[in-house]
Amino acid sequence: MSDHDHALETIGRGAEEILKHEELAARLKLGRPLRIKAGFDPTAPDLHIGHTVLLNKMRQFQDLGHQVIFLIGDFTGMIGDPTGKNVTRKPLTREDVLANAQTYADQVFKVLDKERTEVRFNSEWFGQMSAADMIKLAAQHTVARMLERDDFAKRYASQQPIAIHEFLYPLVQGYDSVALKADVELGGTDQKFNLLMGRGLQEHFGQPPQIVLTMPLLEGLDGVNKMSKSLGNYIGINEPAIDIVTKTLKIGDDLMWRWFELLSFEVSLAELARMKQEVASGALNPRDAKLRLARELAARFHGAAAAETAIAGWHAVVRGEGDTSLLPLAEIVVPAEGLRIAPLLAAAGLAASNSEASRKLKERAVKVGGEVFEDPQRLFAPGFEGVLQVGKRSFARVRLVKG
Repeated sequence: MSDHDHALETIGRGAEEILKHEELAARLKLGRPLRIKAGFDPTAPDLHIGHTVLLNKMRQFQDLGHQVIFLIGDFTGMIGDPTGKNVTRKPLTREDVLANAQTYADQVFKVLDKERTEVRFNSEWFGQMSAADMIKLAAQHTVARMLERDDFAKRYASQQPIAIHEFLYPLVQGYDSVALKADVELGGTDQKFNLLMGRGLQEHFGQPPQIVLTMPLLEGLDGVNKMSKSLGNYIGINEPAIDIVTKTLKIGDDLMWRWFELLSFEVSLAELARMKQEVASGALNPRDAKLRLARELAARFHGAAAAETAIAGWHAVVRGEGDTSLLPLAEIVVPAEGLRIAPLLAAAGLAASNSEASRKLKERAVKVGGEVFEDPQRLFAPGFEGVLQVGKRSFARVRLVKG
């Protein structure tokens, strides 16, 4: 495969859509680093691995020698992105935006190469724009065109209010591409309208229109819904390595392949195809494939040593192979008289409620120190330290301290 073909394959890996593919192929032949833009509104600064699908694609562009621009939408963040919303979002204050932007910056360089990343804020150009300039920009599109956006159309049809400033959001995001002279803009599939707006505005301002590359929205741990903190089906990139490992090992076998394609740097598409064949033939246990993915993700966000310690801790609990003291220790505050098993499991995050914990106890799915535990009345006093387990893959090493 030629370098050009390799670049196209790498860029296309996992992508939902490339508009237009032939333009991307032509631009790659220009012999210069392309300017790759992705914008992030600093509204929810705690990133999960669903967010890294886009960051991973940016890193692949970096590894191919291109210039990545991580655009923090400090100006657009004060408007509020209406994408997917059925109500007007509350704009952030300037203080909120700057605080969240710093948190973003602290996290994204776990994926991106800091030395090859250009961090920009769109207030650089919008802060200098006059009211007259904004009116000229707003004149570039009609209300009818804006109502072609699915979320706007649905809100209009259901008589949900649409604030005038929300119509500015796609225009402002599109103008970012003009200001940055972007060759390629990346975004989720829900951002397609905004990304295409950038193409149109660049043409209006006499620039070659950017290539639009959309990435799919990663399904969460449930394998159904988009990964979301509100749904609880996520893995945060700042979670402990052991949590990244244990959560990854819980995903379904079909979802595993999707995660490999969108999240892995180490497994090529050719190797991924071989792994699928080996699992289908029985030559490879799906659990071992998930362990490989879990190790890669834990190492990316916490380093190789922490990943190996987490894998060893998982083996110690789930497979009875090794020292459970490798697991991180969580302290739980309890009353002086102690705590019964059901509330203890809930406090350790191993059950959603006391009733669920009691149900697991009746199912003989609870272990303490590797042994099945069935006594709902036993009190665990301050000073207790051990490994609690629910089912095969949910566990925590805890120490109880007096409250």
